[in-house]
Amino acid sequence: MIEKFYICIGRQIGSGGKKISENLAQKLSVPLYDKELILLASKKSGLRKEIFEQFDEKASHSLIGGLLGMSSPIPDEIYSQFYLTNESLFVIESQVIREMAEKNSCIFLGRCADYVLKDYPYCLNVFICANYEDRVRNIMEIYHYDEKKAKDFIKKMDKKRADYYNYFTNKHWGVADSYHLCINSSILGINETADFIHLFFKKRFGF
Repeated sequence: MIEKFYICIGRQIGSGGKKISENLAQKLSVPLYDKELILLASKKSGLRKEIFEQFDEKASHSLIGGLLGMSSPIPDEIYSQFYLTNESLFVIESQVIREMAEKNSCIFLGRCADYVLKDYPYCLNVFICANYEDRVRNIMEIYHYDEKKAKDFIKKMDKKRADYYNYFTNKHWGVADSYHLCINSSILGINETADFIHLFFKKRFGF
């Protein structure tokens, strides 16, 4: 009998990955962790959540310069407690992911959770993509962008997520051999994509 299981989901922006993850969490009756990890990491470290929001899915470099541009000041004690790099913040987020995994079965969205939990036996790693035209249309609807702005946003987010994932995992974001399952949500739609992942999950772990 499996005591705990985990599903780690990477996704292209505009693919419906968040909705699919929410659907899947409901089917499995487990918590979904996405932006919630920022608050948990903030509480664990004593650092303000804005610091983790600045860090959120960015490639490796020192955050000092970017944080100096924030409207509110950074407490001096932060400089003495941490050498504020993305590596140190990634370590904190990774610790939070492991702590959540120790408590109960769950689904993680992004944040290299598949790499963080790579030694956990009952972990399914999924990547969700979608047809480009569907992604553009979805972004236009969600953010009320025009077509050009939606395309620019997709390009920026794809690079941001790829740089972050590739740096911290030494794997390749969105490439099939980095995951157990890659699926195009344009084929089945949100609900049936969640159903398919659910079925794949049960087959993989023998439920």
